[in-house]
Amino acid sequence: MFFAQTHTREPDDDELLRRLRQTGQDSCFGTLYSRYIPLLYGVCLKYLQRQDLAEDAVMALFEELQPKIARYEIREFRTWIYSAAKNHCLQQLRKTKREIPHEPDARFMESAGITHLLDEPEAVSRNEPLKACLEELPEPQRISIRHFFFEEMSYADIAEATGWHLKSVKSYIQNGKRNLKICIEKRTER
Repeated sequence: MFFAQTHTREPDDDELLRRLRQTGQDSCFGTLYSRYIPLLYGVCLKYLQRQDLAEDAVMALFEELQPKIARYEIREFRTWIYSAAKNHCLQQLRKTKREIPHEPDARFMESAGITHLLDEPEAVSRNEPLKACLEELPEPQRISIRHFFFEEMSYADIAEATGWHLKSVKSYIQNGKRNLKICIEKRTER
């Protein structure tokens, strides 16, 4: 006797968002939110620097976002919820007039690979190769590099602005930096 096995797959974020908009079911938001609790807790702990405050912020975010979520145009839920958590924590810090914690900004670490090329004595002569090499990059790399280094956008901001996945943005920036460095070195060796 043959029994068909049925595999029920967990709906992805986009599917849950679609269901939420169509039906307004709170359970869809609950499922989405619960997937990202570890991320939210990490973000809140990073900014608030106390476990109890981070836990309270995660709960407050749930209560705050649940009735509002249907009004937002969300392309990538992970990016959106990360930004919502970060903004919530920054508002909490401003309300209590606590200092926003200084963190080593990834932008400074990321930009070291490009800016060191411009800090050398022949920086002026390297400016033109940088511009030319930037134009030679594949479009996603070029866009990501421009947003990140010249407009000082975060990975999450770039992902939200372009609709690309966060991991793709990180990859575009890393590959773009490597390709820029190779191109600039080739052009300045001539």
